[in-house]
Amino acid sequence: EDMAMHAAARLLLSTTAQRASRAINPAAFEAVRPLASAAAEELKRTVLYDFHVSLGAKMVPFAGYSMPVQYKDSIIDSTKHCRSGTSIFDVAHMCGVKLHGKDAVKFIESVVVGDIASLKDGTGTLSVVTNDQGGIIDDTVIQKVNDEHIYLVLNAGCRDKDLAHLNKHLSAFDGDCTMHVYDERALLAVQGPKAHIAVQKLAPSVDLSKKYFSDFFEAEVGGYPCFVTRTGYTGEDGFEVSVPNEGAVPLCEKLLAVDEADVRMAGLGARDALRLEAGLCLYGNDLDESRTPIEAGLTWTIGKRRREKCDFVGGSVIKAQLEDNSAVKTRRVGILAGGAPPRNGAIVKNLEGKQVGVITSGAMSPVLGKNVSMGYVEKAFAKAGTELKVVVRNKESDAVVAKMPFVPTKYYRPE
Repeated sequence: EDMAMHAAARLLLSTTAQRASRAINPAAFEAVRPLASAAAEELKRTVLYDFHVSLGAKMVPFAGYSMPVQYKDSIIDSTKHCRSGTSIFDVAHMCGVKLHGKDAVKFIESVVVGDIASLKDGTGTLSVVTNDQGGIIDDTVIQKVNDEHIYLVLNAGCRDKDLAHLNKHLSAFDGDCTMHVYDERALLAVQGPKAHIAVQKLAPSVDLSKKYFSDFFEAEVGGYPCFVTRTGYTGEDGFEVSVPNEGAVPLCEKLLAVDEADVRMAGLGARDALRLEAGLCLYGNDLDESRTPIEAGLTWTIGKRRREKCDFVGGSVIKAQLEDNSAVKTRRVGILAGGAPPRNGAIVKNLEGKQVGVITSGAMSPVLGKNVSMGYVEKAFAKAGTELKVVVRNKESDAVVAKMPFVPTKYYRPE
């Protein structure tokens, strides 16, 4: 999900007192750089760019695009709002892809680890695209529309390498499968406990009470033909809505007008805080081509049917790790730490002072009011409750391995 970002949002509060009383400083967002005119010209814009600017959004460079980091509310308020109302995120920088043909499922299973064939029509799953070494090229939500139609969304920062990888394997594929990139469509993430109220009002032809987490359907939303997936990158209930480019701004306006759903626009700052609270990975920080899905705590994405043959790219490496646990040296874990929030690259030590890991994402949680982070540690230190030390700006703070998500997820599932 959105799974959308190539650089971490840095949510920085300089003192404990400021933590409670002041908004997170958007200048600490890792992607923020001065928008020199030459650099600004090189940045791509989503179809919502002028709309963001008209609402007073602070725009920052992100994955090659000029994107909103926050609006007029603080990142803390925006994060909390998504956990109580409805938030709209522009994720149109992400790359929607259609695979079509009688061998579409066979092709996608050759490049990802998931059991796509066993999915019911109109349902999906998180999966990962792997390289020859079993490392993660990208994480992606894959929808099996039917046996001849696969819909997936790739991370913006991985677009070029992902499409090159898919095209390379498609050109060598002996079967019926073609690929289409949905550049004519935008993508909106409508997230929060009241998101279903807003979407339902604009999609009267569909009964959303019968559409569950990871379900996919096509419907008119606000009068536009949309692809809708009940998913997101916040830990809340929500929808990712693929809409024709010309409908992106009008659809946002119609959603914002649903008063009973308490809808606001939200930016990358809140999005990063929300996904971290939910224990969700950010590609480029928590996942990369040097980590396998097993090291990343994503073994569950490898379908049981797939584990026997591991007949996908990099499968031999992953099969060896599945069969010999000692081949896996590190694990991704959640970490709660005192002191200043640990950031990407902060060193993790054991109580004897030896480095045993590294932080890959960290922030002060707006909802919990304390630091939350994730990272990789040696397997012997990966158990919840293990006491550690984290080094931030040459200062050691007490830390403990914690289970994720840090904030309970609220996905809409059958009772």
